[in-house]
Amino acid sequence: MMDVIQALPFKLTKAQTRVLEEIDKDMESSKPMNRLLQGDVGSGKTAVALIVAYKAVKCGYQVAVMAPTAILASQHIESFKEILEPFGIKCELLISAVSKKKKEELLMQLKLGKIDILIGTHAILEENVIFNNLGLVVTDEQHRFGVRQRSTLNSKGENPDILVMTATPIPRTLALILYGDLDISIIDELPPNRKKIDTFAVNKGLEDRVNNFIKEQIKQGRQAYVVCPLVEENEEIQAKSVVKLAEKYKNEIIKEYVVEYLHGKMKPKEKDEIMERFKKGEIQILISTTVIEVGVNVPNASIMVVENAERFGLAQLHQLRGRVGRGQYQSYCILKYEGKSDIIRQRMQVMCSTNDGFIISEKDLELRGSGEFFGTKQHGLPEFKIANLFEDMEMLKCIQSVAIKIMEEDPNLVKPENAKLKKIVENKFANRIEI
Repeated sequence: MMDVIQALPFKLTKAQTRVLEEIDKDMESSKPMNRLLQGDVGSGKTAVALIVAYKAVKCGYQVAVMAPTAILASQHIESFKEILEPFGIKCELLISAVSKKKKEELLMQLKLGKIDILIGTHAILEENVIFNNLGLVVTDEQHRFGVRQRSTLNSKGENPDILVMTATPIPRTLALILYGDLDISIIDELPPNRKKIDTFAVNKGLEDRVNNFIKEQIKQGRQAYVVCPLVEENEEIQAKSVVKLAEKYKNEIIKEYVVEYLHGKMKPKEKDEIMERFKKGEIQILISTTVIEVGVNVPNASIMVVENAERFGLAQLHQLRGRVGRGQYQSYCILKYEGKSDIIRQRMQVMCSTNDGFIISEKDLELRGSGEFFGTKQHGLPEFKIANLFEDMEMLKCIQSVAIKIMEEDPNLVKPENAKLKKIVENKFANRIEI
């Protein structure tokens, strides 16, 4: 792996090196790797995935990398090609925008083993995507994929090594509970070139100053994101509020610059086109819902403004903040909030005082409770009637070890002493829906 590490345009951090050693040990072992890679925004998880993919290919295997959006998949293919193609490694992209003719050719090459690394979105899950010898599966932003989707991808190989990555920091003790079936690696250090993002929490009274500050930054050639307030889970209302805010910016606040908007109801092609124009610097201000939360890399964007920041969880605010500070310029995150309650003030204070995603997620969990912290539906976590995920961690760890012991000794719960437990489990998960 040393040749590819030396080919990187930057030096690996100690944390990246440590994580690579852990993964390397897994890959060398006789049983398949099953590892979760946690790393804060900008900690260099993609570089780790790239090195691991190189190793898998050099050992004679194919690699699948699945990302939640076409934008993110396209970003990955650029990085992978730039570093790995000089080593004779063939990387290809499979997203819905790929033409029918190109896709047919790509699938044939994949089946024949002529493509080493396939990077794509959910399109990789389709039945006609057949690998010749899949040995490593990497899923990026793993919480965006359901369990069934991940197992579909894994079944395309014979017990491939599995690496799931997430930039949503979860306190380590909690990660052990949530991902009990995975070994956990954490990149707990940022590269030295990552500038600290200055964060300010402001109320409505300072709006004019904020707008002037945005104008100043744009005059210097920078770009800005403005994230719309969260309106429940209603995408229809979200879309309307984004359009409304974009009109306000265009007609009242910043008339002299190009303002565009992005929301979940737009067609993927439209979203990709807007993002591409923003990346090229043709758009100065991008008004958006949280669709820009994951992985988008625009080094020239130096300002993140979040409207009604009190409506977002701290972990989500931290993710949004991570969209800036990716280039050489000092970057800023401005949290506009309403309300005077102690809890709002506390939460804003946490965001302004630290850039450490793990500290933030711990505080978020403490202040909001597990249901809101994870989005109960998304994670399939029960809302406990008595237990508290944050306060009862030791008890949960104890319960987990008992559960593991039962599963090892009686996986199908057929022993008489487990009959009651089997009934509870069957009732609990009878109507479970895959998300």
